[in-house]
Amino acid sequence: MGHRLGKAAVAGSNPARGSYANKPMQDRVKISTSLEKYLKNLQLEQLFRKLGASNPEILAKEIEHFTTKEAEKRDKIVINYFGENGVNQIVSTITKILFASPKLPAKAKVLDVGAGSGFFTAKIAEKLHAEFPTVSLYAMDLTPAMLLSLAKKKGNITPFIGIAENIESSIKEAKKFFNIPYKFDAIFSTLMLHHSTQPEKVFKSLKQALKSKGKAIVVDLCEHGFEEFKTEMGDVHLGFKPENIYKMARKYFSEVKVEKLPEICCECSGRSARIFVATMQNHIKIRLL
Repeated sequence: MGHRLGKAAVAGSNPARGSYANKPMQDRVKISTSLEKYLKNLQLEQLFRKLGASNPEILAKEIEHFTTKEAEKRDKIVINYFGENGVNQIVSTITKILFASPKLPAKAKVLDVGAGSGFFTAKIAEKLHAEFPTVSLYAMDLTPAMLLSLAKKKGNITPFIGIAENIESSIKEAKKFFNIPYKFDAIFSTLMLHHSTQPEKVFKSLKQALKSKGKAIVVDLCEHGFEEFKTEMGDVHLGFKPENIYKMARKYFSEVKVEKLPEICCECSGRSARIFVATMQNHIKIRLL
């Protein structure tokens, strides 16, 4: 796994209203240079060990899968899988929760964990900036090739390498190259959890990376029986029972809501699986286990 990473370009940051897709070229070049240096000097195996990854071999397989099979065509895969209406409903669900009480600060910091190619990240960022033009977006993923795809998209998104089970330490490592906050006002994750080897640890990690009154959103697959998804999609888990998601999240968050999204199914070769959304907030302090 300890291979060196290639170069990338990334879109600009801190747009004013109406300039979301029109950052000056010099700003993009400046950020591209930082990202280029970051990826060029990054050793994945060393980083994952430093982050305490429990299954580096599985991470290596996931990275290989997403690099060779999905990175360049990830967006098309998602569209084919959920359809345009399904994608729009997922995006609308997440943005609706982000806009709901407690209201995001004008200069909120928002993180997408397991952002992949940025397919959902970019769409959600666009909706956020329409209402909150000074909100800053960040995107974390463990696969460099995915972040390279994300970097090609228009928008105000700062990408960095990290693992969902240890967001806090991932940020500390990435801060050597980028201006990334330690804590976020909101964190969302779309179709990442079923790739995690330790899903319960992800919820603890989300809690640690949130500000005291922050909110977290996790969208993923409900439990299904398609074993072939492990080879076709690189999945580790065949979805989750909503009640199990609730139990995992409730260990770290004082307020948890898990529900199936209406009329959204993944449809691929005649197969379908339902989607759930978990919303988590804290109004009281809970001791981390």
